[in-house]
Amino acid sequence: MSKRRFQPPTRDAVAASVFEHPVYADFQAFAGWLKSRSWPDLAELNAALPVAARRFVTQNRALLDDGLHYEMRIATRGQIATRAENWHDLFNALIWCRWPQVKQALNAQQCAHIASMGEKQRNRAQYALTQFDEAGVIVQIKSAALLAQWDRHDWRGLFFDAADAWRRGEIRLAAVIGHALLEHGLLPGQYMVGKALLVAGEGDAADIVNRVAVAIAAGEVLRDPLELRPLPLAGIPGWFAGQALDFYQTAPCFQPLRAGRIYPPALTIHP
Repeated sequence: MSKRRFQPPTRDAVAASVFEHPVYADFQAFAGWLKSRSWPDLAELNAALPVAARRFVTQNRALLDDGLHYEMRIATRGQIATRAENWHDLFNALIWCRWPQVKQALNAQQCAHIASMGEKQRNRAQYALTQFDEAGVIVQIKSAALLAQWDRHDWRGLFFDAADAWRRGEIRLAAVIGHALLEHGLLPGQYMVGKALLVAGEGDAADIVNRVAVAIAAGEVLRDPLELRPLPLAGIPGWFAGQALDFYQTAPCFQPLRAGRIYPPALTIHP
């Protein structure tokens, strides 16, 4: 049976309080785009886009008649096709405006693979790039013990027992990259799972995100979807109601480790 396509709520059905959830914490500079009763226009989006060679353009039949692949249109014409009054594309624009270096790196890698594979085939790297683009999160981690718990899917250890470590910043979500995660957040109470890239060591959020962007651009990561660690966002302390011990044992987002699954080491900050 195929999975049902996610249907976001209408704009009028989304309370402004939804955007107070921590998943949106990094995007408060754009709160007006989210909380207003009206949709932002392309001029507003483009005014906030810090990449001179890129512009959001309306996705319509006239645009699509150029026959270009979505990613190739960005690379060759600088045009980011954007559907009007569409949550998914608005959140995509949000990520472009907040973390353009990551979006640029993802686009460059996709285009490199399209050039070598053609538009009708996709390799495992392209699936990894797409998964990260849609559901990616970047996590900073400073504790080898916490990383070991995560790698064996010890969700109680990672979230419940280590709640103070999250509060102290020994592990933290440095950035949400996946625009589909932001879209799913419109319906509170969902068990969202991010696809995580990790950076070990010190640094602020910009340092951590820049490290990931450089790694993507260099082809150092996202060569296979199995590189991505699942991060059940509902487990992060304070992100979900009812985080009692049994929650980490029964909620469907906390899956056991599959036999033979091994994750790559975290990235490190170069001196």
